[in-house]
Amino acid sequence: MLCGIDEAGRGCIAGPLVVAGVVLKNSIDGVGDSKALSEKKREYLYEIIKENSDYKIVFCDNNMVDEKGLSYCLGYAIKIVKDHFSECDILMDGNSSFGVSGIETMVKADAKIAQVSAASILAKVSRDRYMYTISNEFSNYSFKKHKGYGTALHVKEISEFGYSKIHRKSFKIKSLREPTLF
Repeated sequence: MLCGIDEAGRGCIAGPLVVAGVVLKNSIDGVGDSKALSEKKREYLYEIIKENSDYKIVFCDNNMVDEKGLSYCLGYAIKIVKDHFSECDILMDGNSSFGVSGIETMVKADAKIAQVSAASILAKVSRDRYMYTISNEFSNYSFKKHKGYGTALHVKEISEFGYSKIHRKSFKIKSLREPTLF
């Protein structure tokens, strides 16, 4: 059996990194790279994937990303998924295993391999739902809209209100840096 792994939130400036692993029990029509699917389609497929697979979803919060680094967090989450699916072959989207031995990697696997596509969808929807859930607590930030990604709106909000407790302080935003004097 094959377990596909993908992540969501690697490039965000707020919120968690989410890694999902999926072993499909049945084939599912319409799965693909989560970035290429509409939010409505991802939400629809999310429930179908959960009903037709064994899966593991791992969250690494913004504090862990800041303290340990993104590469460490990816390796940590991948290892949890690998251990959970110890009897499976593991395929990770991308070109790095982040130090975890015994897994294969493939660039664009999220668009080519159904198990990785399904993991992509579970990771993205899980992360988006989390950001939606916390949006009321952090009403100065349009998390329902940008989900913590570094959009112009989000950068504007940070410049107006500063960083919240769920922002990744280790991610430096060029437009918010102090100008250097020569």
